[in-house]
Amino acid sequence: MQKTIYVTEPDRAALSRLITSRQPAHQEVKSLVDLKEELERAVVVPPEEIPPYVVTLNSRVRLRDLDTGDVGEYTLVMPGQADIREGKVSVLAPVGTALLGQQEEDVVEWVVPAGRKRFRIEAVMYQPERAGTGDLWPAA
Repeated sequence: MQKTIYVTEPDRAALSRLITSRQPAHQEVKSLVDLKEELERAVVVPPEEIPPYVVTLNSRVRLRDLDTGDVGEYTLVMPGQADIREGKVSVLAPVGTALLGQQEEDVVEWVVPAGRKRFRIEAVMYQPERAGTGDLWPAA
């Protein structure tokens, strides 16, 4: 059985628009299907009710690679904002989809060409809902 994930109402709306409006490149088709499945199983809550330790869009997280021990910080963003050099990971990237709605201390995993990657969410360092940030959901 899959673990329950939580998504805010505005994140769900923005991601649903992304799924229905995006003309996917070939490599994005699976990502869009995976994201749609995550949204369908998510518990949707108002932004003021999301716990501060849950990963939402525009959250910054510290991840530990469970295979190498390496630690990195990443921000979960919409596809048009992704820039790995700045640590901005698209919600359509396998790691981005895996992070959405997860909580501190959760282990997320996904399949890459070289095998399976496993990361633990060590901390949600910034969450826009907790910070009271205004415009949280830019267009894709």
